[in-house]
Amino acid sequence: MTVADRPVRLPLTEQPSIDQSAPMFHEYVQDRPVVQAELPDGRLVWLIAGFDEVRQILVDQRFSRALAVAPGRPLQGTEVFAAGSILGLDPPEHTRLRKLVASAFTARRVEAHRPRVVSIVNELIDGLLERPQPADLMSGFSLPLPVKVICELLGVPAEDLPRFHVWSDTILGDWQRDSDQIMSALLELYNYFTGLIEVKRAEPADDLMTALIDARDSRDRLSEEELTTMGCALLLGGHETTANQINISLLALLDHADELAKLRADPDLIPGAVEELMRYVRMGDGLPPARVTTEDVTLGDVTIPAGDAVLPLYATANRDPRAFSDPNTLDVGRPPANHLGFGAGAHHCLGAQLARLELQEAFRGLIGRMPGLRLAVPTDQLRFKPGMAVYSLAELPVRWSPP
Repeated sequence: MTVADRPVRLPLTEQPSIDQSAPMFHEYVQDRPVVQAELPDGRLVWLIAGFDEVRQILVDQRFSRALAVAPGRPLQGTEVFAAGSILGLDPPEHTRLRKLVASAFTARRVEAHRPRVVSIVNELIDGLLERPQPADLMSGFSLPLPVKVICELLGVPAEDLPRFHVWSDTILGDWQRDSDQIMSALLELYNYFTGLIEVKRAEPADDLMTALIDARDSRDRLSEEELTTMGCALLLGGHETTANQINISLLALLDHADELAKLRADPDLIPGAVEELMRYVRMGDGLPPARVTTEDVTLGDVTIPAGDAVLPLYATANRDPRAFSDPNTLDVGRPPANHLGFGAGAHHCLGAQLARLELQEAFRGLIGRMPGLRLAVPTDQLRFKPGMAVYSLAELPVRWSPP
């Protein structure tokens, strides 16, 4: 075995950084699409960095999510939550549950929500403009926008945000977060949804949770436990990542003044810019959700044995020069291209269309109604919440030009 063939030794996480110049784990994989790595606890895994190779993992059922979170396997970070939810299932079980909610997230259904999303965006910006400067964009806009949207869709009281956001911060911890802390937060969130389900059984409404309850009670299409965990998964997935994507994408734009100027001059570029930001922006440096091979599988020129864990590096794949020209450049005018920001295959992000809509309208509002929007502090003074699987700012102080 040559030095180049030996497993690279990984840290569990790298320090949070807004520097988007290189994708995560770039120094370990560089031009190698498949690399074996050793975790600090001695376990061997495979890092998959190439675009085509990562996409194969996501669409090929020989790479199993269920085996990655099966009983007896060590679980860290978000894997603790995935083990009991749709995130840790393979088809056909995954397909059965996904079909119950997929119709609520089609492009046509989501587009019908655009006027309401625009209204929420304008309400939040009105509130910001009334505040003294600097103002915290995180608490005043980036977080409440997706929270209000997903709460209205699910039928969850938005005023309960402070409660479930604390749970969310713990559940979405990185691989170094204490599993007992995650389980404790999960139990509290499950108990919350158990109570909410009972309320909605007594007082049905026109929302997604009521529809899921009907699927449980009238048609026996999911169990009571599946009903509760589905609600938790939709709530967590429907706000945390979108809020952080708004923040980190805005930081990327502020760091690329010429690209931001293009959007100010031509707002019609915003939908394409959202796709480019999904490709370009690195949302975290933690280890991604694993999959386990069900048989020997060849990726590129490497054969991965059955039972081995593989980690698809989405951010690195989205910077693969074999898939994207000049991949380390942010270009809001880049022609539309496939990216893996929302994943692919059976576990492609269920709320991708909703997230796209929210991001589009968020940037339309911020760019159109807050001229001169800029950071109120140097970037090195921005604080990240510790121990999160995705970059999550504690606050985002901003200023803007007066009207």
